[in-house]
Amino acid sequence: MNVKSRAKVGAAVLGAAAVGVGLMAAPASADYTTPPFRPLAGVGSDTTQDVVNGLGEVAVDAGGAKIVGSFDATGSATITTKAAATAPHCTNIARPNGSSAGIDRLIADINNTTQSDCVDFARSSRGPSTAGNLLTFIPFGKDAVTYATDLGSTLPTNLSVAQLQSIYRNCTFVDAGVTKTVSKALLPQAGSGTRTYWLSSIGVSEAEIATAKASGCVNDTIQEHDGTALATGTEVMPYSVAQWIAQGKSLPGVPNRRGESRLRNIAGVAPTTGSGTTLALNPNFTFARDVYNVVPTANLGNANIARAFVGANSEVCKNIATTKNYGFGDLSADSQPSSCGDTNTTGNR
Repeated sequence: MNVKSRAKVGAAVLGAAAVGVGLMAAPASADYTTPPFRPLAGVGSDTTQDVVNGLGEVAVDAGGAKIVGSFDATGSATITTKAAATAPHCTNIARPNGSSAGIDRLIADINNTTQSDCVDFARSSRGPSTAGNLLTFIPFGKDAVTYATDLGSTLPTNLSVAQLQSIYRNCTFVDAGVTKTVSKALLPQAGSGTRTYWLSSIGVSEAEIATAKASGCVNDTIQEHDGTALATGTEVMPYSVAQWIAQGKSLPGVPNRRGESRLRNIAGVAPTTGSGTTLALNPNFTFARDVYNVVPTANLGNANIARAFVGANSEVCKNIATTKNYGFGDLSADSQPSSCGDTNTTGNR
């Protein structure tokens, strides 16, 4: 049995061990295409689509009815977010793929005073990109991003920030005094919150990526958190630690897209703690980030939005066990000033 075959068996054993954990979670729906439509429709981030789907199964109103409907980042080209009889303009709208695309759709609804309310919130794995008060970014969990390589890769399993910066600028890095080459640096599609966060964290600009892409060094067309995009040898990609954990747990509705990818260390710090069924995100990892549900600031008083997202006793925040089951960390477990459900972070995009 070769190394990769043994790895596949190991992954299968881990998945089987985690089935018990996954079965405790309610089924995670992808799209809500049949009535009754839930009051809140959300779109956007690939990173948080699965956890928000899971939270949608436990976030209920006073009568026990589910109030959060979340539409995946990928799937059919269009989605219908509200009942056609009452909101025909919300039928067959373009599916937003990524944090920025979801936020842009939310802003379009705000600006369209005659045909709005198709989208009530946007999932985002990034914070505000422009100052202002149009939107409120409500944090609900902690994620981290590291680099991943294929199981058979010859690249180091630990790289510094400076080495990663060099890789994404020109596909080379210095290791023990020797210049080495990376065949391809992979990035998610434009509009991905993970892309924005990753490049900011390693200190690489979009202009530098455009240059690297023109030279053939960078491929920025992959769907984020899809480890099957990695080839053997010397390719790297950023990967959400929470997504990688959730994909390996056999959770209902969460496809395992890991392929033979493996999460790697940055600056000597591991992105996870534990193993098997105790595998969890390391809240002290080099690149840790909050994740958000974004709502129009003017709608913070909406009864369903307030009940679902706002404050420590909101439906999302009081179901932290669900959030952690999908690989995300508890905001209260770190020293960051943000806490689940707070409304202190605002922006115009």
